[in-house]
Amino acid sequence: MATAAAASTSLRLLSPSPSPIAVALFTLSLPRRWCWGIPVQSAGRRAFHAERRRRTTLLCAADKPPEESLKKTVEVDRLIDMLRNANPRELDQIVVENVLSFDAGFWVRLAARIDLCKSDDDKKDYEELAENIMNIVDRLVHKTDQKIEQSTDVLKAIISPVMHEGDVQWPPRGPDTLKLMEKEITRREQEGQLDEGFLSEVSAQLRQAKQDGDKPGLQAMLQKVLQLYASKSLQKRSYAYKGGQVVVPEKFLECVIQAHENEWNKVLLDGLTVGKGDVSPDDLYAVINKRIERVLIRTEGGSYQQRILVEYLKEIQARAEEVVKVLQGPTI
Repeated sequence: MATAAAASTSLRLLSPSPSPIAVALFTLSLPRRWCWGIPVQSAGRRAFHAERRRRTTLLCAADKPPEESLKKTVEVDRLIDMLRNANPRELDQIVVENVLSFDAGFWVRLAARIDLCKSDDDKKDYEELAENIMNIVDRLVHKTDQKIEQSTDVLKAIISPVMHEGDVQWPPRGPDTLKLMEKEITRREQEGQLDEGFLSEVSAQLRQAKQDGDKPGLQAMLQKVLQLYASKSLQKRSYAYKGGQVVVPEKFLECVIQAHENEWNKVLLDGLTVGKGDVSPDDLYAVINKRIERVLIRTEGGSYQQRILVEYLKEIQARAEEVVKVLQGPTI
């Protein structure tokens, strides 16, 4: 998240970028409309059967190792049996927990099992099961789309101080811009809106900006949003006092966390022993690693929150190492 060289050109914010789970959910909604040839309404079973046979033929022609295909089929059959035996409440839960399993292979296998049914009643049960699964997936897609829109609205509110006539302009032109962004982040955080959905949306926008490579200002601005979020989050807990005594390295780390990224060099120079301060680099690195351990314990593993906070702390250490290297000079 270190600030990239920012261009002063006017840049338009990217259109909302769905998170990986949103993309998956969108893909999962496709069988209802395209894969089987079923219209949104539940009528049109003849189209369903025709498309089902065509996809079964395509699957058999696929170049896939027999062992892998057999293993996949067993796994899908197990899931289908679980879904078929579930009551309505359990069905919802199973679909949510296995949402990424409803790929093209699942639908083709379910279609094949319908073809193997010996009675019309069994076929009807399977077709109703397929319809129920698709309805649940569609609800998930709709809910995810709504969440993406809400997260995008929150992001737009945070960056509104750098918006001019619908465009993003970075670096900030006014001295109070970052203060306004911080104020909005604090307000949104207090309202519980800076959740995983929001962090996922900002991260997706940032990834897209990096891939495009032609919007350094937008990239720097999104990085700043994540830095401000990380700084505010890490300031919620203080470890600078223990037994009534000041823990100097922890206190110094908190000073760095509170500072903006473009102020880190000065803060590090004033606080480290290689500069004008009393904290050794090794002591600073030790409390940074300890803070990272605390973050890993207190946050959900693999979450965007955990990733962003850890990355922020590692950036502080990387900057400190750069400052120390410059001040100590080249080693012989």
